[in-house]
Amino acid sequence: MAATIDKEAVTKAYLDVRDDKVDANWAVFKYKDTNIVYTASGSDYEEFKSHFSEGERVYGYVRVETGDELSKRAKFAFITWIGESVPALKKAKVSTDKATVKSVIQNFAAEILTGDPDELSYEHVKTVLVKAGGANYGTGKSNH
Repeated sequence: MAATIDKEAVTKAYLDVRDDKVDANWAVFKYKDTNIVYTASGSDYEEFKSHFSEGERVYGYVRVETGDELSKRAKFAFITWIGESVPALKKAKVSTDKATVKSVIQNFAAEILTGDPDELSYEHVKTVLVKAGGANYGTGKSNH
């Protein structure tokens, strides 16, 4: 049986991450029994990473500023996390459950499926988004 999703709460968190006027650049969604629910959002990337543990299945949506001094823009990544110690049956359910989450979270430049904490690093996510983003103009020097 596919998981259900708290569509209202997940949609609000998703739209907040996309909104330039809201101080949230990530949101996390986890399982509560057979429901996928909004868990947390914020602006501290280390806090974002703290929501992913080896015994959990987690969906994350994150905003990363990419570009250079001539062309800055927000890019979004959808992350599906399957921790190393998640039982096989629950791991298998993620593929169908992910479609349910993607019915709400529809706009992203890159999708990352992982259970490796290194692939959650800000630099890794940003690299994946830059590769997905196409042209990069300028000198490559950033002003931040």
